[in-house]
Amino acid sequence: MGKRILVTSTDLMMIQFLVPHVINLSENGFEVEIACSVVGNRIEEVRQKLNGYVNAIHLVRLVRSPVSPTNFKGYKDMKKVINSGNYDIIWTNEPVMGLTTRLAARKARKNGTKVFYMVHGFHFYKGAPKLNWLVFYPIEKFMAGFCDKLITINNEDYELASKKFHCDVARIHGIGVSAECYHTISRDEKIQRLSAEGMSGDEFIVLCTGELNENKDQKTLIAAAAKLKNKIPNLIVFLAGKGVLEEQLKAQVLELDLNGVVKFLGYRKDLFLLTPAVNMVVSCSHREEMPRNILEAMLCKKPVVATKNRGHNELVDNDITGYLIKPGDSDTLAQKIYKIYSSEDDAVTMGNMGFKKVQSYTTSSVQNEFKNIFNF
Repeated sequence: MGKRILVTSTDLMMIQFLVPHVINLSENGFEVEIACSVVGNRIEEVRQKLNGYVNAIHLVRLVRSPVSPTNFKGYKDMKKVINSGNYDIIWTNEPVMGLTTRLAARKARKNGTKVFYMVHGFHFYKGAPKLNWLVFYPIEKFMAGFCDKLITINNEDYELASKKFHCDVARIHGIGVSAECYHTISRDEKIQRLSAEGMSGDEFIVLCTGELNENKDQKTLIAAAAKLKNKIPNLIVFLAGKGVLEEQLKAQVLELDLNGVVKFLGYRKDLFLLTPAVNMVVSCSHREEMPRNILEAMLCKKPVVATKNRGHNELVDNDITGYLIKPGDSDTLAQKIYKIYSSEDDAVTMGNMGFKKVQSYTTSSVQNEFKNIFNF
C-alpha cells in the first residue's frame, strides 16, 4: 500500500497549476485524495481531469477572504477530513487554504502526519505596502511553526523564509510549465493559427495575457502602443483576459485611436496555440510571484519585455533573455518593443537564451524536484 497524501487547494488553483502534479503522485504509487474549496466554479473540470487518479474529492466551505465567517465552516470541514483520513502527508496551498489546513492538521501532526505548505507568493515582498508587512508577515511567520516544510516557488520568498521563519524551507522552480504544449512552430503553422484571429501572419504581434486589472497594468502597454503605431505600421497588440478594467481599457484604446491595433481576445484557454504564433510577449505587472506567461513565452523562444518585480526579476535576464523596465514606464516599454522589432537577430538570440533558462521550470523538471521533497 502506498503512502496516503491529501492535497488541498481551491478548485481554480487545482485546474491551473496542480493537476499534473496530482497525477504524477498517483502514478508514483501515492494514494491521493484532494480537498477543494470552490471559488472558480471549476470543480466539475477537476473531477473530469482527475478521474481515476484520486480516491476522493472533498469539498470544504472556504472562501478567499480571510475575514469571512464562512471559513469557520470550512475549518470544521477540513478538520473532519483530516482526522478521518489517516494521511502520511498533507500538501496544502494558498493563504486561506494553507492556514486552515495547518490549523486543522495539528492533531494529525502529533500522530506523525507530515504537513507541507506551498506558498505561491507571499503578500509581503520588496516594495509591498507597509500594511502587507504589518498584517501578513507576522501571520505567516507564526503559522510556519505549524508545518514540517515550507515550499517556495521563487528565490526572493525562499531567502526571506530561510532567514526569518523557524521551519524547514525548500525552493522549487515554479509550479511547472508544459514543454509539450508550449514550443516553437513553423511559419505555415503560425499563419494557420493567426488566420483564426483574423490576421495574415505578416503583422508584428505583441501578446499580453492576464486579468484586466490595476496590477497587470495593461494601460501602460496601450500607452506604449500609441507611441509605436506610426513607427511599426503592422503592429498588433493582443490582450488576452477579462477583468474589471475592460471597459476602461477599451475607452483608452478608443481615445488613442488604436481600434485597429489593440485586440481584446477575452479569456482564453488556448494560449498554447496563440503564444507560439506571436512575435513577443509583454508583462506590465506590478506584482508577480512566478509568471507562467513569461515561462510559456520562453519555451516558445519569444523575447519578452517585463516590469521589475520578484517574479520577472528571477526569469528575465536584462539584455539577454529580454528587457526589464520600471513599472508604469510606457516610454521605455515602447523603446524596448521597437528595439526587438528592429532587430530580428537580437530577437532570435534572446528567444534562444530564454529557452535555455526555462528548462529548470518545466513541469517535468519541477516534478523531479517534488520527488526529492516527497521522497519518492
